[in-house]
Amino acid sequence: MHILHDQPAEFYSTFRLKTRLATVIEVDNVTELARLDITSSPLVLGEGSNTIFLEPLSRPIIRFTGTAITESWLHADKCLLHVEAGYNWHQLVSDTVDRQLWGIENLALIPGSVGAAPVQNIGAYGIEFADVCVYVDFFSWRTRSIQRLTPEQCQFGYRDSIFKQQLSGDGIIVAVGIMLSTTAKPVLSYQGLDRLAATCSINDIFDQVIATRKSKLPDYREIANCGSFFKNPVISVAEYHQLKLTYPAMPGFILADNTVKVPAAWLIDQQGLKGYRLHDVGCYLRQPLVLINYGNGTSEDLLALITLIQDKVRTAYRIHLEPEVRLLDSNGHQYV
Repeated sequence: MHILHDQPAEFYSTFRLKTRLATVIEVDNVTELARLDITSSPLVLGEGSNTIFLEPLSRPIIRFTGTAITESWLHADKCLLHVEAGYNWHQLVSDTVDRQLWGIENLALIPGSVGAAPVQNIGAYGIEFADVCVYVDFFSWRTRSIQRLTPEQCQFGYRDSIFKQQLSGDGIIVAVGIMLSTTAKPVLSYQGLDRLAATCSINDIFDQVIATRKSKLPDYREIANCGSFFKNPVISVAEYHQLKLTYPAMPGFILADNTVKVPAAWLIDQQGLKGYRLHDVGCYLRQPLVLINYGNGTSEDLLALITLIQDKVRTAYRIHLEPEVRLLDSNGHQYV
């Protein structure tokens, strides 16, 4: 266990706003977690790729850094992986591709830790974490023990889960169980992958996802960012058809519940905001859904840019854009 005080926030967020964190606790295993004297609910943090600290944070941060993996073969072609929360997500995807285990290859190059994957129910190119999840192990501050949640209990939704809702602040994810297969199951419906042959290999998909993401998204190690900043809004079919009368080129994807997901990037791009800069923050030139920090961005500039984008999209389409990124105040609560 490591307890660090008065830490620079830019070390713990890929957006790298300059502020301070009062206390950061890094815990390697469940035994250490159980021994912790928790007097108030700490803020749980993975690798900081989806978190921005807008103000100096007084609330303690806890990070679970365990990275062990164990496997169980349930059938000849089914492999259950038990992965601790501190493991890097992209490294996990890379490892499974090397072993020809199908299921998460479409989720390559998503930054962050394995423990963050269920919280956001991360997804890309037609696959979500929920599609492979067997269970999530959640350590409760109240009971000081692990509760194993089924996918149904996790209440997965679009970039949502029980860990963002009812269980927020109640504990920390320490491990996940995911089911993968040696049987080829390519998902190629999304643009960028639809050019691949139906008989493509898992490595073909992995490489294409990485190439596509790199062509659109900046590397956070070179340009400070938190990836896609806003959720893709979901509207009714009636609303979508009405908007199509005015904006016939508006793309949309019909979901299983007969609603329509509209690409937030398209909405922002149509407002002429690609490459837009406000002081030292802005919309990335290749992908306006990504907000970037040029180096000396401030929380005031970022909040002003968020408001500008939301206002323009709301005025044009009567659609509200909700941030996907956690924007935290001094108490670790969502700011907007």
